[in-house]
Amino acid sequence: MIPVLRDSELAFPAHENALLEPNGLLAVGGDLSPQRLLAAYRQGIFPWFSPGDPILWWSPDPRMVLYPGEFNVSRSLGKRLRNGPFEVRLDTSFTHVMDACAAPREGQAGTWITPQMRSAYLELHRMGYAHSVEAWIGNELAGGLYGVAIGDMFFGESMFTRFRDASKVALATMVAWFLSEGVQMIDCQFHTEHLESLGARPIPRDDFLRQVRELVHNPRTVGQWNHVTLSGKAPGP
Repeated sequence: MIPVLRDSELAFPAHENALLEPNGLLAVGGDLSPQRLLAAYRQGIFPWFSPGDPILWWSPDPRMVLYPGEFNVSRSLGKRLRNGPFEVRLDTSFTHVMDACAAPREGQAGTWITPQMRSAYLELHRMGYAHSVEAWIGNELAGGLYGVAIGDMFFGESMFTRFRDASKVALATMVAWFLSEGVQMIDCQFHTEHLESLGARPIPRDDFLRQVRELVHNPRTVGQWNHVTLSGKAPGP
């Protein structure tokens, strides 16, 4: 039986209690207060649920992660990074990035980014924890992603694209910045072929949690996010 969280308690069950099927379901209920969300991320737990469902909390095993130094820049992506037409910006339009990620997609009936989730992450953004990475073509938002940064760890949440390779350019440019800033791991949650093609790989949950415990407690949070413009370049030399 899945434990039910109370609004007044921030504690989560032990990760070993997560279900094998569906993989990683750990708890149900509680709320999406900033305090609970930050406590969850610091323990490698994230919320994910459909409209009409209760809040569901997850800790899958294995865990899909992307180490910045392992990011795979394909020939076509490298060409796109070199030749544009994108400008990559940080935190200039967080709300629009969230809304774009929540928009209906081909082959999907709905979105897990409910109004409740939207409000919760907008609050984390106001507090300086949730951030957006945006690929722009002039004044048009062409693609991007958002997630939560704590210490030297980035927890990716969702990405979108309106122009070919836009979200990949945003991710690649963020990864290059992370390499210079010392960010050591990006949480990708679950396996997808798309993430695997970019260099992400699954690792055992115990290894993931050990690294998270170290990285989120680093005293330095990744550098300045507010309204920064990054040059579009590939990670590495």
